[in-house]
Amino acid sequence: MANQHDVHNEAHGHEHHGLDKKKIWSVFGILLFLTVIEFIIALWIIPKGYMSHSVGVYIYIILTLMKAYYIVAYFMHLKYEKLGLQLVLSLSFIFIIYFIVLLLIEGDYLRDHMFS
Repeated sequence: MANQHDVHNEAHGHEHHGLDKKKIWSVFGILLFLTVIEFIIALWIIPKGYMSHSVGVYIYIILTLMKAYYIVAYFMHLKYEKLGLQLVLSLSFIFIIYFIVLLLIEGDYLRDHMFS
């Protein structure tokens, strides 16, 4: 006997593939691995001088963006949405980051030229 959720999905012509326990633990393992790498970089590699601070920061930012992708894609279920919604949300995020960077750059410009 089909439950009401299955009948609703069949009526709309699509099936929502949720996360099973194996996939949840897989994503958890990836997030845990990325977090451990971030801690090793922040607490051991950079302070010991094995890597410059600026390179460590860039690697740290990349790892954090990878974690954000997994969280948004799997735990916020964006991976299972239609491509149009994925593109709209992704482009919005990119523009927000772009505007933040522009504000930071222009803020330094005004500070350096107005108050010096």
